[in-house]
Amino acid sequence: MDKAEALDIIRHSTAHVMAHAVQNLWPEVKIGIGPAIEDGFYYDFEKSEPFTPEDLERIEAEMTRIIKADKPFTRREVSREEAEQIFKDQPYKLELIRELPDETSTVYEEDGFVDWCRGPHVESTGKLGVFKLLSIAGAYWRGDERNPMLQRIYGTAWSTKEELDEYLHKLEEAEKRDHRKLGKELDLFSFQEEAGPGLVFWHPKGALVRKVIEDYWRDEHLKGGYELVMTPHIARQDLWVTSGHLDFFSENMYSPMEVEGSPYLIKPMNCPFHLLIYKDKLRSYRELPIRWAELGTVYRYERSGVLHGLARVRGFTQDDAHIICRPDQLDDEIIRVLNFVINILSRFGFTEYGVYLSTRPKDKYVGTDESWEKATEALRKALESRGLDYKVDEGGGAFYGPKIDVKIKDALGREHQCSTIQVDFNEPERFDITYIGEDGKAHRPIMIHRALLGSLERFFAVLVEHYAGAFPLWLAPVQVVLLPIADRHQEYAYSVAEKLKSLGLRVTVDVRNEKTGYKIREAQVQKIPYMLVVGDREVEQGQVSVRARDRGDLGARPVDEFLSDLTKELTGS
Repeated sequence: MDKAEALDIIRHSTAHVMAHAVQNLWPEVKIGIGPAIEDGFYYDFEKSEPFTPEDLERIEAEMTRIIKADKPFTRREVSREEAEQIFKDQPYKLELIRELPDETSTVYEEDGFVDWCRGPHVESTGKLGVFKLLSIAGAYWRGDERNPMLQRIYGTAWSTKEELDEYLHKLEEAEKRDHRKLGKELDLFSFQEEAGPGLVFWHPKGALVRKVIEDYWRDEHLKGGYELVMTPHIARQDLWVTSGHLDFFSENMYSPMEVEGSPYLIKPMNCPFHLLIYKDKLRSYRELPIRWAELGTVYRYERSGVLHGLARVRGFTQDDAHIICRPDQLDDEIIRVLNFVINILSRFGFTEYGVYLSTRPKDKYVGTDESWEKATEALRKALESRGLDYKVDEGGGAFYGPKIDVKIKDALGREHQCSTIQVDFNEPERFDITYIGEDGKAHRPIMIHRALLGSLERFFAVLVEHYAGAFPLWLAPVQVVLLPIADRHQEYAYSVAEKLKSLGLRVTVDVRNEKTGYKIREAQVQKIPYMLVVGDREVEQGQVSVRARDRGDLGARPVDEFLSDLTKELTGS
């Protein structure tokens, strides 16, 4: 058994102990499920009064007592009838038991507490490591908002105290970096209740950073052989029937609106629109590959319970691209896209990735086995040509084709899904797109769906947390702030600011009637890369006193010298 499997067993067993502790303290509580999850565990409870932070302390104390008692976990197989009798007062367990196709199932017991689960568990409670209860959240039973809302207690468990302490430190650091908190502190974006949940309002500074990202994205795509397109936000319902989204994606789509007697739907994807552009005229094999890119805003219904700042929203902008190519071009195009992905991500400071190759689903898919194999092999070859380590996600492909997922690792080592490269056999068939080959006959092209950043919103959230709000110079909304010491220094400060602005730098002048030390501290809080203090000496000598966000006081320097160094930093030269 490897370490990950051992930890899963510890966490599952700790969840069992937590349920035992809760039932000891509140015998009337109804219990749901309590699985191990990444880095921890949870258990769902129905309780008339909400759990409090003080309750978590009581639960922890009772769990510690149960663990110290070192009672064995005993597994036994029971019939459906016996299971129903054991859990006759637990409606959530009964519901699961009655849905089980097998006539027998397993229960685990320790010190008189019985839970219905598959296990496995540790040998006895004394074999458990160290743990910490973390938070309380609401969770609909079985994730369905039509079901009762339960209370979910999250915890973490580890083999050693050192591992636990390291993890708690990581959580503390993650809390400091939370993009929702920093977004407010740095005045980057907000969500407005009057407008509805999951809809982003970009404030001037956030919109400016977003513009920098978008400008870079467009410029790199044009240099990389892509053409830019723009498409509508809505389309007739029939289009989504043709694309298959109403069959496969309807639960994530919003209800239709009626326009002149016809139902229209707001778009959840950009791809059908790109295919309509393709179909606008007859295409020759000489035109392929076609590479079209769009920063297209799409809308998907996400339940309010899963919305999470910028990371999970209802309206977001996909950095979408579609490549339509001949079968003989597929290998080269995938390699080309993968190289493009890696180069773009590295510009934003991401050099570590988790890479996954998702293969054909077992049941629900379109296309022939041969086409799936060819596409999967093309993706595999691209990964190996870059020397990238990857994991195979068996059956994890989309219904229309296999894919590569690139999950970037942030400063805390957390993975975030961003880039994806997907081979699609379905849409070209559904839209009946063709090209005229050398033989003068119509042939079916292959379509590659490709996103680099995933969505601008989620990527922005990752950037904020990766850099803890201290964006690198080229991304910072304000790159330089001038701090005149007295009113008589303002004219010089503004002249320096204009010189910087003429070179394309983003500059402000702080003329508030505050002490210079206070202004410097405020600039530090706002994570501005450079602060330029100007007083009598600086005015007389044509200099600025430079303070760097990360390096402190750099001393007085001629304005042109500072500008030269700033240009070098921006260009990486």
